[in-house]
Amino acid sequence: MIKLEWTKEHMRVLNRIGESFKRDKVFSGIKIGLCLHLEAKTACLAMTLHEAGARVAIAGSNPLSTKDYAASELSRKGIEVFAKHGESMEEYYESINKVLDIQPDLIIDDGADMSVIAHKRGGLSIRGCAEETTTGVKRLRALEKSGSLLFPAIDVNGASCKHLFDNRFGTGQSAFEGIMLATNMTIAGKHVVVCGFGDVGKGIAEKAKGLGAIVAVTEVDPVRALEAHMEGYMVMPMSAASRIGDIFITATGNTTIIGEDHIKSMKSGVVLANAGHFNVEIDTQALSHYRTERIDENITCYSVDGKKIYLLGDGRLVNLACANGHAIEIMDMSFSLQALAARYLLEAELENRVYKYPYELDTLVANLKLSSLGLTIDELSEEQKKYMESWGEGT
Repeated sequence: MIKLEWTKEHMRVLNRIGESFKRDKVFSGIKIGLCLHLEAKTACLAMTLHEAGARVAIAGSNPLSTKDYAASELSRKGIEVFAKHGESMEEYYESINKVLDIQPDLIIDDGADMSVIAHKRGGLSIRGCAEETTTGVKRLRALEKSGSLLFPAIDVNGASCKHLFDNRFGTGQSAFEGIMLATNMTIAGKHVVVCGFGDVGKGIAEKAKGLGAIVAVTEVDPVRALEAHMEGYMVMPMSAASRIGDIFITATGNTTIIGEDHIKSMKSGVVLANAGHFNVEIDTQALSHYRTERIDENITCYSVDGKKIYLLGDGRLVNLACANGHAIEIMDMSFSLQALAARYLLEAELENRVYKYPYELDTLVANLKLSSLGLTIDELSEEQKKYMESWGEGT
């Protein structure tokens, strides 16, 4: 398929890693279960693992992000696919269980749904998990803290080449792609409220400012709130932001960030979008009690006390429900990190803990990315290395 060929052509780091993996058949005899947003870029990762000798089975990590053309192409190439666009939540969990039925040695997860279900099933024969998202890592750390984690996990989201680029630049760009594709509206001159100022929120706020929006940030962390203020954004509680916003974007990883009381105080015509992993940040349960009208596939209008409130993508990830997700070059780094993490989990002797991403693999991806862009950088001389390691006087 031409779309997949186009995507693969621009995933130059993953291609380099894949060539090495394929030559050495590093996953020969290994079963890998994936629970990821199943679209073209994910298909490239799945094929990389498959070509390296793995038996690969994949489920979608979001019912609205699965692209059926990618699922079909993977099936044609011999990968076991259990996903379709728009599947019900019952079908969604059934698909994850079907992947786990192959008894995977490794899991590559996005949001930890597969990992959590695996724990409910007793851990199976899983040797390790590589987790993609902030939300998923939080869930795995909760399992670790309670003493319930049944296999080692790698915090892929913590890698610099992931959270500095994927979370910030990837979500920043793709969230607005989703909003603009769904609404066909301008961003310039509008009051955009960004809920949360972590890496994702920072990227969204930065892109909103670049598009000419008047940006307000809501936060519960005082340091992040102060950082947003020093970046030039308005900082205020949601109770105040709800009265001025035209577009609201949640990016916290927490629940009920925009509640019914906030919605009731909003202006008619506001647009609500979520850029957090799960569809819990906007209180869609409260909205469901009001009269609805489907504007198109990705916009639902709710009549709330005589005002029109527009929800994008049913409150799911707006960049994937309403657009194509992160840019290819961004996911090239993220999925390269995932592929390297999978090999690391096989080779290292690890306890049942959540581990930081190995620095040397993070640096490897950065160097490969620079090389793919035709960029070179300086290196420390032996004298400079010695100076940086010394404790003596600076003269």
